[in-house]
Amino acid sequence: MADQPLTSRGAATYQRILDAATREFAQHGIAGARIERIVSAARTNKAQLYAYFGNKEKLFDAIFFGSLERITEVVPIDADDLADWAVRLYDEYLRRPDLIRLATWARLERRPAGHLVAGHERYDDRKLRAIAAAQAAGRVRPGDPFDVMALVIAMSMAWSPVSNVYAATAQEPHEVHEQRRSLLRESVRRAVTAG
Repeated sequence: MADQPLTSRGAATYQRILDAATREFAQHGIAGARIERIVSAARTNKAQLYAYFGNKEKLFDAIFFGSLERITEVVPIDADDLADWAVRLYDEYLRRPDLIRLATWARLERRPAGHLVAGHERYDDRKLRAIAAAQAAGRVRPGDPFDVMALVIAMSMAWSPVSNVYAATAQEPHEVHEQRRSLLRESVRRAVTAG
């Protein structure tokens, strides 16, 4: 990927491309996304998009890996309160359903088995060390820290945009979300708390 533009006009175009491409990839996936729709929505041209990102695959990578960074920064793990972490993940999926859709397309179209991304350690290492430390202190049940993390994330996604049962939206009544948060918090607490 080329360096980000230095001018304010170039930076604005770059951001419009990212925003339009995020919507396009979230809705249509990698194979279904169309560069023509992206450049039209971003009010730019293919040459500019390719100058910044190289090709469609690299554009998806920029967006997808950016979304992984975002969720790690916006929803940092608290291994001493994994139930709260699950609820904060639930809330982030409501705020940004595109993030979970991008991950789902990456799973469907790129890596149907194993870790979602090569080099997953970059995103998981801090979380796994935190869980292992909580386990060593007797606060989190024993087991592979990765499996504990995967269980908590899966529980947080129960009502996510890619749920096989029910996809929640931010437009639902506050009371409904509070009931789900309460259930999620208590279920995760019971599932992962030691003792």
